[in-house]
Amino acid sequence: MNPLILHSMTYGMYAVGVKGETRPSACIVNTVVQITASPMQIAVSVNHGNYSNECIKKNGMFTVSVLSEDTSGTIIGALGFNSGRDVDKLANVNHKILREGLPVLRENICCWFLCKVVDTMETSSHTVFLAEIIGGSDKATGNPMTYDYYHKVIKGKAPKTAPTYQATESEEGTEGADKYICTVCGYIYDDPTHPFEELPDDWVCPICGQPKSVFKIK
Repeated sequence: MNPLILHSMTYGMYAVGVKGETRPSACIVNTVVQITASPMQIAVSVNHGNYSNECIKKNGMFTVSVLSEDTSGTIIGALGFNSGRDVDKLANVNHKILREGLPVLRENICCWFLCKVVDTMETSSHTVFLAEIIGGSDKATGNPMTYDYYHKVIKGKAPKTAPTYQATESEEGTEGADKYICTVCGYIYDDPTHPFEELPDDWVCPICGQPKSVFKIK
């Protein structure tokens, strides 16, 4: 079976907030699903290598911010393509800290949940956390961002730690122009009306915020 057909499955885009050793942190995930209605329980899949995985196991709690279609690629890049072990991922992200010490995004989200882990399941690469929702927003606003929207509109890529990552991901709509790829997050710039060489020196990758210098021709 061609693993690329799994791209036909639908997903959302979420920021999972955690309480770290020295500061709060967050990561981007696309596998958050409701499991039961009463009690309200969800399942979240997080890669073993993610700092957030370690923090959730230690503290037994996390938050989920449901990203809207208004969320910028820069926010997703900041939370999804860096490690909370090394950098303050929330430094330039508008957020609030709950009394439990967990972060929640303030802008461009539809709603948020506060979750308590009740069980886990280990796979070869990811931990699936089963959690009960114990708090959150009173209402939802905006349009939730889907994984398909992230790929086709924002033109974002899946990091290697994502459960949906495919090493042979195909690129759509990139014919007819030189292609430059970000070596950090995989974003491809191919706008035929604005050649890459003519972009201003202070231009940065719209996904991870890295400068032009990290791009190479594809």
